[in-house]
Amino acid sequence: MVPEVSSGTGNLPYGYAGGFQPPPFPVVRLRGLPFNCTDIDILKFFAGLTIVDVLLVNKSGRFSGEAFVVFAGAMQVEFALQRDRQNMGRRYVEVFRCKKQDYYNAVAAEINYEGIYDNDYHGSSPPPSRSKRFSDKDQMEYTEILKMRGLPFLVTKSQIVEFFKDYNLIEDRVHIACRPDGKATGEAYVEFVSAEEAKRAMSKDKMTIGSRYVELFPSTPDEARRAESRSRQ
Repeated sequence: MVPEVSSGTGNLPYGYAGGFQPPPFPVVRLRGLPFNCTDIDILKFFAGLTIVDVLLVNKSGRFSGEAFVVFAGAMQVEFALQRDRQNMGRRYVEVFRCKKQDYYNAVAAEINYEGIYDNDYHGSSPPPSRSKRFSDKDQMEYTEILKMRGLPFLVTKSQIVEFFKDYNLIEDRVHIACRPDGKATGEAYVEFVSAEEAKRAMSKDKMTIGSRYVELFPSTPDEARRAESRSRQ
């Protein structure tokens, strides 16, 4: 005899009396990372798992040894937690659960950091302000190509096209840079119809794609070609 399922929530995944509960946001926090750690080191540490985003946490302009890593699903988090206290270089890394809000707060702090730091800095020689950094980029020589850095690892060409929808981008000249194993590096090269249009598109510098803020830099056809050939190796 098949046992009777109580009405309401019995067949619902993650069911509670209050109804459907979505699975938790698939993020973990890392602590104890080497201070020269990069996104690529974290990708290697979690080899075999699908990473959507890596956020290295900075405090007062320096890497804190902590990071947030977002995975493609809740099951991947379970596998990631099994790597708690494994080594990266000579240091063992703690991997533990955290809340979605912790990750979002860290993203917001990263985006807001520059302006806050400029306002709070009372030394004799403050760091260059946001506008100063922008003007440095203004004075650089432009070609029709921009380099993007800090992209989500699962970014698509269509997301990049959408990001630049108000500018005259050549759609088939968007190249997402990859490592030889096919995984994205978080960088891309994009070509516009002219150097003037590329310079105009710099107004998107530090805007977000997904939860990541993206940096833009003037680039050259040579640099873009080299990145493309590296991706094919």
